[in-house]
This record gives sequence, structure tokens and C-alpha cells, in this order.
Amino acid sequence: MDSESQQRYQTASFEVDVPVNRTCAVGKHAEAQNIQRMNIPDPNPCRAVVEHPSSPEFITQLNSGRLLMVNSRRRNGLVIYKQFHAEFAGPGAAVGGFFDVNCTKAIAVGDLSLIDPNAHEERQKAYLIRRQWIRLTQQFTDNAVPLQRAQMILNQFDNYFDPGTVAQLPDEAFALLVGVLPQTIRMVRQGSTNLNAKTRR
Repeated sequence: MDSESQQRYQTASFEVDVPVNRTCAVGKHAEAQNIQRMNIPDPNPCRAVVEHPSSPEFITQLNSGRLLMVNSRRRNGLVIYKQFHAEFAGPGAAVGGFFDVNCTKAIAVGDLSLIDPNAHEERQKAYLIRRQWIRLTQQFTDNAVPLQRAQMILNQFDNYFDPGTVAQLPDEAFALLVGVLPQTIRMVRQGSTNLNAKTRR
């Protein structure tokens, strides 16, 4: 592949080189490159759009109104920053489209894979799943106590993602998801760390 057909892509835990406008499972990347070099049709065509989620190009793409979908076969997602808050789009959720025309930044969570929804039914399902993720977060923000909101969002991510992935997400991302200060998230994280240390003794 020439350098113009590649884009640097970073997840929450590592970086890999993948072709622009396609993605495969990370473990299959070398196999996909070999298939392309030999001009053999790819037996498992992928239909994902791959760009670094914090790159200006990716943000422009989200703002453009193009609809993508978080791959539902992976534990992955995207924290999407808006002007005054953030939203989490988890597996199966629509991103871009009318949801994210005003986003300013995005952070990959886990081994991010975004795909083009093909059929009308697939797009409709992706819209519904995005609404479900938004409603889940809204349930946390309904709680009037900031420390409890912070604890709830951290618990949600801890239950779904591995500790290493959650640890790499900034306090600011969680804070914007549930409307608290980053310092509140930090306090809860430090409290959890201290509690875990005491439990191990």
C-alpha cells in the first residue's frame, strides 16, 4: 500500500496502520494487506471507515452528516464531545448523521471499528441503539448528587470495558457525560483506587 492509502489509527490502547475507508479486525490486518498485494479478492470484505477519531478530518466527517455505525461485534465505542456536554455511542449505535453535526472532538473507547450501515433497517436500528445509549446516560444525570452521578458512569464503564481501557479515558470525558466537574470524577476514581488497595491487604 502506498502512504496515501493509509491513515494512522489509534484506539484507547494501541495504534495500528489500516487502509483508509476500510477496516478489519486488528488481527486480520496483515492478512488483508497480503490479499490486496496479491490482487486476490478479499473473502471477508469489511465496510468500515477508519480515521483517527481525534483528527480534524474525522471530526469534519462526523459534522458532515454522513451516517456511520459503531461495530456491534466489538466492545468499543466513541465519546463524542459537543459544545457543553458529551455523549457515548456504544456498540450498534449510529454516529454522525443528524446526531453529531455539532461535535467538536471524539475519543475512541476500546478497539474502535466504525462501519457504513447498508440497509435502511440497519440504519433505523442504529438510530434506536444510539437513543438507548443516550437514555442510559440520562438516567445517571437525573440523579441530583454529583458524586453519585460520577460513580454511576464509572461503574457503567467498569462493568462493560476492561480496567485498562477505562483507566485511559480522561476525567473530562466522564465529567461531560454526566454533567459534573472533572475533579469530581477524579475524587471518585481515587476513592475507588484507595478502596481497592485496602481490599487487597
